[in-house]
Amino acid sequence: MRFGVNYTPTQGWFHHWLDFDLDAVRADLDSVAALGLDHIRVFPLWPLFQPNRALIRPRAVEQLVQLADAAAERGLDIAVDGLQGHLSSFDFLPAWTRTWHRRNLFTDPEVLAGQEEYLRTLAAALADRPAFLGMTLGNEINQFSDGPHPDPDHITGAEATAWLERMLAACERGAPGRMHLHAAYDAAWYRDGHPFTPAQAARLGAVTAVHSWVFNGTAQRHGPAGTATEQHAAYLVELSKAWATDPHRPVWLQEVGAPAPHIPAERAAHFTGATVAAVLDCPDLWGVTWWCSHDVSRSLADFPELEYGLGLLRTDRTVKPAGRALAALAAEWRGREHRPPVRNCALVVDVGGAGAAPHRSVCAPGGPVFEAWAELATQGARPTLVLAELAGNRDHLASRGITEVVSPDEVRASGGSARAARRRPPSVPHRRSTS
Repeated sequence: MRFGVNYTPTQGWFHHWLDFDLDAVRADLDSVAALGLDHIRVFPLWPLFQPNRALIRPRAVEQLVQLADAAAERGLDIAVDGLQGHLSSFDFLPAWTRTWHRRNLFTDPEVLAGQEEYLRTLAAALADRPAFLGMTLGNEINQFSDGPHPDPDHITGAEATAWLERMLAACERGAPGRMHLHAAYDAAWYRDGHPFTPAQAARLGAVTAVHSWVFNGTAQRHGPAGTATEQHAAYLVELSKAWATDPHRPVWLQEVGAPAPHIPAERAAHFTGATVAAVLDCPDLWGVTWWCSHDVSRSLADFPELEYGLGLLRTDRTVKPAGRALAALAAEWRGREHRPPVRNCALVVDVGGAGAAPHRSVCAPGGPVFEAWAELATQGARPTLVLAELAGNRDHLASRGITEVVSPDEVRASGGSARAARRRPPSVPHRRSTS
């Protein structure tokens, strides 16, 4: 099990790349390491690192390597996002892709070549560092492909797949054998017609990344203490397995936080502990990376209010209650093998076809799959999920240890009783869950 944090610098937020201060970075990382965490996720700002399509600034790349070395000195591994992309409600795209130079981020040949070389360059610069975990293509860059972004670069699902495969290959060329992956915000799982799909998330790259934010309607519908709210991250981890072709594909909870007012400040520590405990009950979890390390300084303007207080530590690097909660869990699990029991009851997911998933909104908060899963979890069950196309496939179910399946309609008809709703699929012999 890995426990880490998305690194938010105390001085200047991600604008710190403009005035890079290695001593300040070291002090930040000291405070992260003191929590007992083992890795950080780091965010170069794409326009600052590649301000011109033909210029990847050597000094910026050198500073990224210095940050990686500082992390390693403190026992912290480092994962690097490339194309920022989007962070905390702000977009960071280079001028050579916008306005007078407007070109589609995902299909224009020159943009693709520039992105490819940028990702390869960052990966290559870190390839010889033992603490380097790998590249994530960018932070939730899928948001640029569709609404509700105010100015999206529309693409098809096939074009999204081609872009992902090409960019992952560039990372692999730069740093062969590292953990290269891509990450999407939850439109990939919940939004009908979105070109980035669950199948891409669960099948491309070294691991599946999920980002869990309960301000997406979950907390509004179920409240800050609801089972669905505290287990939303676990739901996404298990939902990803419905699409995975490898029954033991690792899943990385790469972003999760306690956003106010949806999670009141006085409940942040409890929410942190409950969320992490729930995902630790999911087999094949690679790790948990909390958003974020440090609060955003109130001296910076125009952030959404919730963004200022998401840190495990304050801007003076003192630990907040949520930070103590995560530190306690990291200490409890240090050196322990993570092997929770198999989740042998599966809820059926019918999205109209696994590839394009045209009806994936059934999985979103308020949708029948989401609400049935939440009801089962509230009753004490430990459900996973299975695609409708595979719900009767004996080999697939056996490979995942699934011995019982249930549809959302059956959960509803049972009045929410987990015991009444569960049934054995006719093609799978009953057996107990095993570790």
